Amino acid sequence: MKIICIGRNYTEHAKELGNEVPEKPVIFIKPDTAILKGNDFYIPEFSQDIHYELEVVLKIAKGGKYIRRENAGKHYQEIALGIDFTARDLQSELKSKGLPWELAKGFDGSAVVSPFFDKTKFNLSSLNFQLQKNKTPVQDGNTGNMLFSFDEIIAFVSQYFTLRVGDLIFTGTPKGVGRVEENDVLEAYLDSCKVLDIRIM
Repeated sequence: MKIICIGRNYTEHAKELGNEVPEKPVIFIKPDTAILKGNDFYIPEFSQDIHYELEVVLKIAKGGKYIRRENAGKHYQEIALGIDFTARDLQSELKSKGLPWELAKGFDGSAVVSPFFDKTKFNLSSLNFQLQKNKTPVQDGNTGNMLFSFDEIIAFVSQYFTLRVGDLIFTGTPKGVGRVEENDVLEAYLDSCKVLDIRIM
């Protein structure tokens, strides 16, 4: 199982981190050991600046290679919300040296995934999702603001990586990312329904 992540897929998020708005999807991968087990996230000892990034997650239901955009919808049936935890200090250090981001993005427990839901229950082209930190909204997203749609992402990714059943795709985060501290509580809402409740340890 692969965890494929899309970076800078919302214009305002790219701008808030001082990044260029991409012309093509920005791709990075997390290992399957990044999946958080349980509801407690432990801040790793190698970072002093862990950030949350809330995203819609697709689960691949039908594998494929060189998937056409018009057929991409047949390759996933369920969606979830996920949190891409990022060691921002480590990421900044790696980027400044022109090095890959994996240490900052793929560490154990860095990928939180909610239960999955049938996509037919939602309007995927205008899907609202929200993250609250300690009961205060910090991220409000709508898939209508994505630079690259779900189908565009699947078509692009499958040019480079064969997609297999069970693979996950994190589709990018909206603006509002920020730091977590010990004892914070993160709650994620998909169309007003709470689907994640994470404690920071």
